[in-house]
Amino acid sequence: MTSYEILCLLSALSLVVSLISSRLHRWQNTITITALALLLSLLILAAGKIFGVSVYSSLVTDLEQLDFKALLLNGMLGFLLFAGALQIKLNVLKKQKWEIFILAFIGTLISTVVIGGVLYIVAGLLGLPLALSYCLLFGALISPTDPIAVLAIIKQLGAPEDIATQVEGESLFNDGIGLVIFVAISQVAFSTEPLTMAGITGLFLQEAVGGVLYGAMLAGGLHLMLSFAEDRTQYLLMTLLIPTAGYVVADMIGVSGPLAMVTAGIIAGNISIPKLLKESECATLGSFWGLIESFFNSLLFLLLGLLLLLINFDAELWWFMLLSVPIVLLGRAVSIYLPYFGFRQFKRYNSYAERVLIWGGLRGGLALAMAMSLPTGVMLAAGNAIDLRDLLMVMTYAVVVFSILVQGTTIPSLIDKCNAEEADKGVD
Repeated sequence: MTSYEILCLLSALSLVVSLISSRLHRWQNTITITALALLLSLLILAAGKIFGVSVYSSLVTDLEQLDFKALLLNGMLGFLLFAGALQIKLNVLKKQKWEIFILAFIGTLISTVVIGGVLYIVAGLLGLPLALSYCLLFGALISPTDPIAVLAIIKQLGAPEDIATQVEGESLFNDGIGLVIFVAISQVAFSTEPLTMAGITGLFLQEAVGGVLYGAMLAGGLHLMLSFAEDRTQYLLMTLLIPTAGYVVADMIGVSGPLAMVTAGIIAGNISIPKLLKESECATLGSFWGLIESFFNSLLFLLLGLLLLLINFDAELWWFMLLSVPIVLLGRAVSIYLPYFGFRQFKRYNSYAERVLIWGGLRGGLALAMAMSLPTGVMLAAGNAIDLRDLLMVMTYAVVVFSILVQGTTIPSLIDKCNAEEADKGVD
């Protein structure tokens, strides 16, 4: 089958699974889709092992043909980030601007270093010593919280406004920061050319700052076009230009497409759309982008479950897979508690704030896409040769599945406690 045919069939399957999950009210929709897709993958794997069904090998071949990294990073991500950013309220975001900036920038750096350092020690104890650059590479790709997973799950749980804004704002902005760190460490790990501090600074300015400025330019262009549009259909079509052509051009000029989508979405959602569109037209636009977001979320979380078929679970990697979750949670905890130690010197927060941020730091397809972008053939000596990409893919997948299925299903109770404390303050 062609990539287009595979994508059409997966889209249809995602809608069917989404329909089934909507009847299962125990979990949030995206969690249920991921769980059902994982169950389907396990059934396919079992059938392939027991009966040697040729469908198994055919499915694996078709999924390998579908470039998940390109599909997410160069396709769905722009739509999902823009749709999520349209819903962010700028006046609320401003109240948490310093917390979000520090968590997204300083917190991501802290998490990268802690995860990389602990993995370096653990790998040596497990008899598979890893270069520090490889360990930091894993820290860089897994540290950013995934905006797609966070926006799909956390925003629907009704957390207190300040905490919800921090979780959502951090997830929208730290992927651009994490990508810069990931690219810089990749050059150290795989390139023969030395990377200087000037080079890292230039990369950050180009990707992150350039992405924000470019996103503001996109928002300005959209504002101009909306002012010339004459009917509701044109309004809808004009907004589609941002995550399509706008995202492609961002990649061409070497700036962060994700940060550009977030910036353009926040500006358009808070300035252009309320100012230029009538209330009924704003509602129609919201429904339009809600539909797009729902469809791509269903497809993405279905793919996350089906990617189990492509992961090479070598027996020597099991300990790394099991230990990856506590290592990442440790890095997340340190990256939250350290900034919050400073925050609490100047402002009062809910006593559950740190715990919600740690447990609500979900990982998703973005981390897997970065892991898939790693080169193959970097072999690690340990009896049988192990590919570095396979190792980091197994660890990343374990963290993503735990994040969505365990953290995503248990965080509602934590948020309930958080809300109960806020209610008690209101009564007092």
